[in-house]
Parts: sequence; C-alpha cells; structure tokens
Amino acid sequence: MTLVQLRHFIVLAQVGSFVKASSQLCMTQPALSRSIKSLEDELGQLLFDRIGKRIELTVFGREVLARSRALVEEAEQLRHCGKHLGAQDSGRVRLGLSSGPGAMLTAPVMAHFAQHFPRFHVDIVRSNTASLVQMLRERQLDALVVDVRALQPAPDLSVTQVAEMDGIFMCRKDHPLAKSAKVSFEHLTSYPIASTPQSEETARILIERYGEKAHPEVMVKFRSDEISHLIQVTEDTDTVLLAIRACAPDLVEIKLHPPLAIKARFGLVTIAHKAEALYLPEIRKLMATVLR
Repeated sequence: MTLVQLRHFIVLAQVGSFVKASSQLCMTQPALSRSIKSLEDELGQLLFDRIGKRIELTVFGREVLARSRALVEEAEQLRHCGKHLGAQDSGRVRLGLSSGPGAMLTAPVMAHFAQHFPRFHVDIVRSNTASLVQMLRERQLDALVVDVRALQPAPDLSVTQVAEMDGIFMCRKDHPLAKSAKVSFEHLTSYPIASTPQSEETARILIERYGEKAHPEVMVKFRSDEISHLIQVTEDTDTVLLAIRACAPDLVEIKLHPPLAIKARFGLVTIAHKAEALYLPEIRKLMATVLR
C-alpha cells in the first residue's frame, strides 16, 4: 500500500461519497474506486459497506482510519523534520486547551499566527482533560496544554514544558470579602463558590487544609469547563471563583486564612515517540511567555 492510497481512503471516509471524494482529490471516480479496492484487497477485508449509493465504514474500516491518519500525519511531519517555520508556510494548528490554559493561551496563539504565519489554519478545542486526551489519541489534535495533575500517566503520552501557576480564591473588587485582611474558610463558603473541574490532587490538598467540607463536590456550587463563564458570574454577583490568578486579572485575591497555597502545573502533552508538528516550537515559545 502507499501513502497516496491511504490519503484516498481518509478523504473518502471523511466525505462519505465516491463522487465528492473524487472531486476533492481531482481524480476520476473509477480511479478512486480502483485505489480503494486495491487497498481492501491488500488488507484482506472491506473498509466500507456499500448501501445503495451510500457508503459507511465497517468496524475494520474505523480501525484502519485511525491508523491511516496517524501514518499520513507522521509522514507529513517527518517531511518537515528539521525545518524552521516561515511566514510562507501553511498548515493547520490543532491544539487542545483545558480551562486555565484556554483562558490564557487562546487569544495569544491566534494573534501570534495571524501576525507571523497568516497562511496557517488555527483550530483550538477547549474541553476537559479526559476528552482532550481522547482526541489526541485519535489524532484529532496534535498537542494539548492541560493541568498535568489531572492527567493519567500513560506510556503513549509525553509531557514537557511544565509551568507552575498560583491558584487562589478571587472575587470582584467591591465584594464584601475583598477588603477583609483575614477571611476564614467558613466565611468564604457563606458565598457560592465557582470552579472548573478540579483534579484529585487539588481535592486532597483542599481537604487537608480545610476539612471534608472543602471537597470540590461539596464546596463548589457552579462548575463549568469554560472558565470565561465563571469569571463573568463572579464579576456580576457575590460568587467566589477558585482559579489560576492569571486567568482573571480584573478580580482580586481573597486573603484566606490559612492560605490556599496551591499551584496548577500546566504542561504540553503530545503522543510519545511521534514526530513533532512543525508549529509546536511556536507554541512552546508562547507558553514560556504567557504561562509565567
């Protein structure tokens, strides 16, 4: 089999039609049919079920699709291995960001590529860590920036470029707690608490410091993977936000006693032993600048 055949198969699987796929690939429909038939013969199983004019991937076809995408992407990245990204290069940035990194990196990444690499497509997916890792493994994303404490260690994942950032309780500037010199945990939790989903490590630290009532499942009243919504609620109401300080510069820190003293550990996650995407050095530089 060849990479060309695999590319034919990937496009056909994406569009679900020989007519559309042959048009997109700039080849005749009979030529595409021969390419797919040759691939099926070599693999020894059907990749598609033909249902009238419609086609659907077989169970075997879905497995082959995931592996084909990985092979084609690896070949493309190997082709660029050692090359420095230039303003005339084109491609697609496929980056997954969990809530904290998403709040801080989304706009800088887009602005950086708009200014320096305008021919690139930038796809940013913001979700929880578990969903992003699944998308990374399915090759729907090339890299993630997530809180690595929420990441299950695995041999197929590589974590680099780790940055630590302070996590605190925050409120709006005219909140009743904003000017208090010392706020107890009991006083703090008399107000609604908002937070993104917290890792087991964070939950353990909270419980050690403030007791069982500090478990996020008990303490947090408003929870969302999208931190911008939580920041807005905190700015508009008496809600208190538990988050990375840098995520919400317009909010003020609550002087909690004893202090929270907790840090998020944001890292760049990729598939281990996989050729690095051409644009990843730019993401590393942005992380070093933004996640300080």
